[in-house]
Amino acid sequence: MTIPLLAAILLTGPVAPVAVPFQPTERSPAAFEAVQEHMGDQPSADHAEDTGHAEDTGHAEDTEHAEEWGTAAMMHHIVDSNEIEFFGWVIHLPEWEPIHVGPVEIDMSPTKHTVFLWIATLLTILTVWTASRRFSRPGQSDEAPRGFLNFFETFYVYLRDEVALANIGHGGERFVPYVVTLFFFILFSNLLGLIPFGATATSNIMVTAALALVSLAIVESAGFVALGPKGYLKTIFYVPQGLNPAMSAVMLVIMTPVELIGKLAKPFALAVRLFANMTAGHFVILALLGLILTYGGLSVTGVVSIVGALALGLFVMFLEIFVALLQAYIFTVLTAVFVGLIRHAH
Repeated sequence: MTIPLLAAILLTGPVAPVAVPFQPTERSPAAFEAVQEHMGDQPSADHAEDTGHAEDTGHAEDTEHAEEWGTAAMMHHIVDSNEIEFFGWVIHLPEWEPIHVGPVEIDMSPTKHTVFLWIATLLTILTVWTASRRFSRPGQSDEAPRGFLNFFETFYVYLRDEVALANIGHGGERFVPYVVTLFFFILFSNLLGLIPFGATATSNIMVTAALALVSLAIVESAGFVALGPKGYLKTIFYVPQGLNPAMSAVMLVIMTPVELIGKLAKPFALAVRLFANMTAGHFVILALLGLILTYGGLSVTGVVSIVGALALGLFVMFLEIFVALLQAYIFTVLTAVFVGLIRHAH
């Protein structure tokens, strides 16, 4: 995350004093005179209030300095928002009136993650369109691919042969366009968060959940087409063969919830895995760079903190590039595996 780091200062309000009711007690005249002499040696109330105020002010300044970089500042760069920061400029995105569909309120206002999802979509379309245009040139099939075409063909052939066809089996060529599109879309969404002033839309659980639901729809529809209505229902209401009617009823009651949980666990695993990995990497980078703001300075400790934080941050940045590629690959492979499993269920 090479976005500029802004220090978030947490404001602490004054603590209200607790009123304790005064309960008079009987004192002897000698004790009363001793108390008056003791009170005469104490500073005045106004002076005490001034001293206490000065101590509170100094304590508040120390607290603000200590909490200059914390969770709130890190979350500012992770969560979604209605504004985009760019070289010190803040671009406020439009906010539209929500659409009411009965009791449901749908907010269609664009957010930062929505903008970068559109950018990832355009990059995916541009990548595939450019490759297809170059492949369709006359005489291109007789020449070895070079440059961008060679780069794209390497990914395409691997995704087609080793991901789609290897895991789905016969008829898997129909799912190659979805597999390729899914891989490049997630890859671009992951990498956009590593550029200056970028945002990783896949660090939003709503985005990864939507991708997982789309994959779930593809998986279940593929199973319905391959198995037919009767065969597809067996993937939900499963009863092992060779059982008597009583045991069949018992197994039906036991296995039906298990099969339904299994169907829902697959998209849940896809969504949480992608979300958690992309969010964790960003937090690590921000925490390392936050050491510069916390301990940086001209002292020996400050110089060591700056050099160490930059070195570790650079290492984690390269690791994040690998993780972005790996998570796109894992999401795509598991989708293909789930399609192959349901097409050959039981």
